[in-house]
Amino acid sequence: MPVVRRIVIFPIKALDPLECEEVELLPGGPIAGDRCFALFDAQMRYVNGKRCPAVHRLRVRYSQDLHTACFRIEGDSAEHRFDLYAQRGELEDWLSEYFGFRVVIKEDRDFGFPDDREAPGPTAIATATLQEVGRWFGLDLRQARGRFRANLEIGDTEPFWEDRLYGRANEVVRFRIGEVVLEGTNPCKRCVVPSRDPWTGEAIGDFVARFVRHRAETLPVWAERSRFQDTYYRLMVNTRPLAGNNARKMRVGDSVEILGTFPR
Repeated sequence: MPVVRRIVIFPIKALDPLECEEVELLPGGPIAGDRCFALFDAQMRYVNGKRCPAVHRLRVRYSQDLHTACFRIEGDSAEHRFDLYAQRGELEDWLSEYFGFRVVIKEDRDFGFPDDREAPGPTAIATATLQEVGRWFGLDLRQARGRFRANLEIGDTEPFWEDRLYGRANEVVRFRIGEVVLEGTNPCKRCVVPSRDPWTGEAIGDFVARFVRHRAETLPVWAERSRFQDTYYRLMVNTRPLAGNNARKMRVGDSVEILGTFPR
């Protein structure tokens, strides 16, 4: 049976992950601590990899309680430690100097800043999928993980197993991880970020075209093809928790069981 092999959260949206053995879902669906902070410019636009390639060169290490973070710039050994509460102003000044424009940090511990607010649950992908897509571009697993940034990695499967976790546009696929029931809503449409090296920002120029070609050629028979009519540049599954399901903890090693397809 498929099992959860890896869980990560991204405490500061667009920056480095924190690997976890156990996580808890918030009532609204996101994993507690995942994207609970986000960077914004003076116009209140996200500072992320889509808009600011310099994001890729920032390295961050977090304390387990997410109260402190150590920042450094790729290629520089000097670390800068900040208390995310008591020293937030100092961190904003340091980030503003790095980016060359004013940066502010916002926090939302109740819902966070998910990419898909209608499906804010953990994103899921098979480890075998990351390995296979990595082979398309000569990338190792660490590179593939850094580019596609999934919360949950499912092991003991074939490549693209996660394409079983969504149906047509008016459907969801329910699946259980441990005691938590999630609903897979859609294959995630990707942005420019996967085309770039996660640590340097260096881009593969024809990444999207090559990805689309390979994805179309290898789309498994169990994938719902209607979800790719606009583009094959989709990978990973967005989810939301089943309404009324009060179980919220997930752990590395939990089994993954598909329960069936239901109306959305």
